[in-house]
Amino acid sequence: MTEPTPRRAVLVAALAVAAAATAAAVPGGSASAATPAAPRLPGPTVDNRFWYSYAHWLAGTHRGTTAVGGSRPGLEIGAAVGRTEYADPHTGRKTTWEYATWTSPVHRSTVPATEAIASWNARTPAGTWIQIELRGTYTDGTPTPWYVMGRWASGDGDIRRTSVDGQTDGRSTVWTDTLALDTPAATAGLRIAAWQLRLTLHRQPGAERGPTVWLAGAMVSDVPDRFTVAASAPSARSAHELKVPRYSQEVHAGQYPEYDNGGEAWCSPTSSQMIIEYWGGRPAPSALTWVNPGYADPQICHAARSTYDAAYKGCGNWPFNAAYAATYHGLAGVVTRLTSLTDLETLVRAGIPAITSQSFRPEELTGAGYGTAGHLMTVIGFTAAGDVIANDPNSPDNPAVRRVYRRAEWENIWLRTKRTGVSGKVTSGSGGICYLYAPALPNRAQIRALRAVGVL
Repeated sequence: MTEPTPRRAVLVAALAVAAAATAAAVPGGSASAATPAAPRLPGPTVDNRFWYSYAHWLAGTHRGTTAVGGSRPGLEIGAAVGRTEYADPHTGRKTTWEYATWTSPVHRSTVPATEAIASWNARTPAGTWIQIELRGTYTDGTPTPWYVMGRWASGDGDIRRTSVDGQTDGRSTVWTDTLALDTPAATAGLRIAAWQLRLTLHRQPGAERGPTVWLAGAMVSDVPDRFTVAASAPSARSAHELKVPRYSQEVHAGQYPEYDNGGEAWCSPTSSQMIIEYWGGRPAPSALTWVNPGYADPQICHAARSTYDAAYKGCGNWPFNAAYAATYHGLAGVVTRLTSLTDLETLVRAGIPAITSQSFRPEELTGAGYGTAGHLMTVIGFTAAGDVIANDPNSPDNPAVRRVYRRAEWENIWLRTKRTGVSGKVTSGSGGICYLYAPALPNRAQIRALRAVGVL
């Protein structure tokens, strides 16, 4: 039902400690003594930039990489530029790999940001893997380090898929999948003004082929702190429901505890699998031979294993879920933030369901019957009154997964960035986080919808 260590709560607690330390260093010892941030002007709060076309891959700086065309253009190793030894911290194995790199052009964001989340879609055959790094430029003109946002492969036979802990420069820190400014409210408006990616493609020495990257980019945001968000007005054409398969994570309770303590924590991969199958994707029987044949819906176990982050020790790494979805033929996946249920209505009307992240106390979401520090569910439609129809994996069985939640309650718990937890302490909300999985070659209606919500 919940993430193993709700990272938004960890992040907020850490930032509170940092803010207190900053305040203590100011004469008078209070946060109010710090230089106040500039007033926030109305405007966009989210900016997306993704590279995915042949022209995109031709741009940037190539060191041994090459752009490839075709129906789904990508980035591959043309000629390796060197070898490196990688000591996998999760297996203890040391292996030599050859590699090539691509560095994106600098993207100057339309939103000077407090957070950044990378996304990537790639094919990584056995004997290959990729590393994704992001470097920002602060509004004072100084750069961040190159932060590792993920070491990723679709399988786990060569390396363990992992985020990287302990990355910070004293002004920003990587928290699993999110690069965040440490004290945005106490640094006189310091933000990330621009950023770029660096992709390192690895393969076994002497191999003819390596990984192929189809999409890479990031979403950056500066969502204001808020405990409540006013509900948007339902569309005049709200009533619409997509036929998305229903899967319960609770059916898998206790199964494969090595992956995030078992199915009771598999809200993210279960939600991902629902939408993957809505688009026609399903793992090959050969990919499921490791699953106990007595388990129902073995593809959910496969999704959990395929999204597991060995450093985070959970299946809730947001970009890892999007990357997993994109391993299925013809699918693309990204992590973004949306700004209202109006955005979700636009997507649903174009046939695109979405996965959303929210946290709440039991009394804050009528009909849920539980509370959570972090939970993913799939939005599949809206009633005529504009209420949310969701496939909620925290349900006792598959038929019970479909739920209808009140619009105002649901929108608030999804879009807010701060909330009061059951202990009475202030903790965090996701601020509108959303996984979007859609065809890599979308139709015209889907293109219009994705442009309307700022992804294309």
